[in-house]
Amino acid sequence: MKYHYSATDQNGKISEGFLDAESGSEVLVYLSSKSLRPLSVKEAEGGPGRVLSLFGGSINITDQIFLTKYISLMLRAGVSLLKIIDVLLMDVEKAPLKRFLEEVRDDLEKGRPFWSAFAKYPETFSPVFVNLIKAGEKSGNLDMVFSNLSVSLEKDRAFRGKIVSAFVYPAFIIGVAIFLIGFLVVFAIPRISAVFSGSGFNPPIFSRIVFGISAFLSENFIYIGPVALLAIVGLSYFFARTLAGKMFLLRAGAMLPIISGVMRRASLQRFAETLSLLMKSGMPILDALKITAGVVSFPGMEVALRRIADEGLAKGVSLGAAFHREEVFPSVVSNLVSISEKAGKTEEVLSTLAGFYETEVDLALKRVTSIIEPMLLLIVGSFVGLIALSVILPVYQLVGQF
Repeated sequence: MKYHYSATDQNGKISEGFLDAESGSEVLVYLSSKSLRPLSVKEAEGGPGRVLSLFGGSINITDQIFLTKYISLMLRAGVSLLKIIDVLLMDVEKAPLKRFLEEVRDDLEKGRPFWSAFAKYPETFSPVFVNLIKAGEKSGNLDMVFSNLSVSLEKDRAFRGKIVSAFVYPAFIIGVAIFLIGFLVVFAIPRISAVFSGSGFNPPIFSRIVFGISAFLSENFIYIGPVALLAIVGLSYFFARTLAGKMFLLRAGAMLPIISGVMRRASLQRFAETLSLLMKSGMPILDALKITAGVVSFPGMEVALRRIADEGLAKGVSLGAAFHREEVFPSVVSNLVSISEKAGKTEEVLSTLAGFYETEVDLALKRVTSIIEPMLLLIVGSFVGLIALSVILPVYQLVGQF
């Protein structure tokens, strides 16, 4: 369900947006996690944001890369924004993208700022995306902003692809294992156990337990199968689409030593990349830190960034000293931020740091998959071995009687 909220931050600035949530209480939890004080929370069925997912898909990251590259090139050629949108409308065929561009043109014709149309779709365009356009529009550097955005989005797409690719093989192993074990337990074992029961032979207790479980699953498969499928679909939706589900996954991942290492490096990479991009666009450092805090996912890092802004820089503490106070950031990050601040090259150093952590994430993912794959094979082999043992034991016992 989609909710519209309006809230104020600690400085009294009003912000509003849309959020998918199970209930209004979940929206309040979200606002609290962002240090926002709610003014109103109400259902917004059919509100902004839904139109982009209708009529043939949604605006994905590939569409965003196309938009940013096209707009950047046209702006450098001296073409006005309104003319760029008109040209795009003639070329674009994807329905959600076309509908969005029509809304952008309508806003421009009514004298509204360019960034306002993007801000209406927080599920599609991130706060970083919107605020970069807003900063570029104010500074007159929209062409550079869109060029930087296209590069950043391409890196983000490649980064996501690496993470997905790293877990394709483990997911394939799990899928094959579920199918194989399910087939053995539901279809093969009941037929084998029927042979033993029909001959009057009494198998060992271990085999009887496996045969009993198999018989129960086989007899009730017509009920258990749909329930299990619905449970899988429901849990997938909960973890992928709801705030509570995502927060649960983040906390669970942070508790696993292997996964938490990848999560921390990925969050550091996103922090450095985002903050560098926002600072290059000319955004004030306090605003840039608060926006960056909303895109990192490692527990404690978001709070640390907000503390650096509100209790550090806002009170006259230097950026380097504020980072040194936060243990969630490695000493190498704090030291580089401190040195780059003194040299006046914070954006460049952060960009280099993002590249460093991107490489670190690649290596960490390889280590994780090299550990997970044999573990999965061992677990699957153990299950199959136990099933095979439940059949072999009574066979040997039966043969021994002759």
